[in-house]
Amino acid sequence: MSTSKLITISLMVALAFLLSQIWLYHFPQGGAVTPGAMVPLLLVAFRYGAKEGALAGFLFGLFQIIQDPFILHPVQVLFDYPLPFMAMGLAGFFPQRIFLATALAFVGRFACHFISGVVFFASYAPEGVSPVIYSLSVNATYIVPEMLICLVLLKFLPVERLLAAMDKNSR
Repeated sequence: MSTSKLITISLMVALAFLLSQIWLYHFPQGGAVTPGAMVPLLLVAFRYGAKEGALAGFLFGLFQIIQDPFILHPVQVLFDYPLPFMAMGLAGFFPQRIFLATALAFVGRFACHFISGVVFFASYAPEGVSPVIYSLSVNATYIVPEMLICLVLLKFLPVERLLAAMDKNSR
């Protein structure tokens, strides 16, 4: 990996982390809606591919666990921090179809948080509510709006110009 590419990825991770600190809404049980914090990670995946996108997501997940950890179990840490953000790298499989790629990445992220919710946060479900339904509803309340915000931003941002600038800087 070239130094320029590494610097570009680092800057995009830093931008994603900065945007993740601006909450449009923060849910009491965890999770937040941000002004498109995942867009920089998606751009990394679009430009450099799934592997580099997953690397950027992994680094972002490490920053998240340092900034705002909620740890119940070591395996839960994997499903709530590095893995869901590494899933954003899935967008690198369809870089020419950014809306499909974005949806795929968010489905991967949702799956990780959903599994964590069912396995590790089942005791938080209200009496009589299935852990599956609880995890589905809790995670959908912030991941779906986050995905919609990212899709809207990607619709209006000059994505091709941004990707070209990233490519130009990483040679």
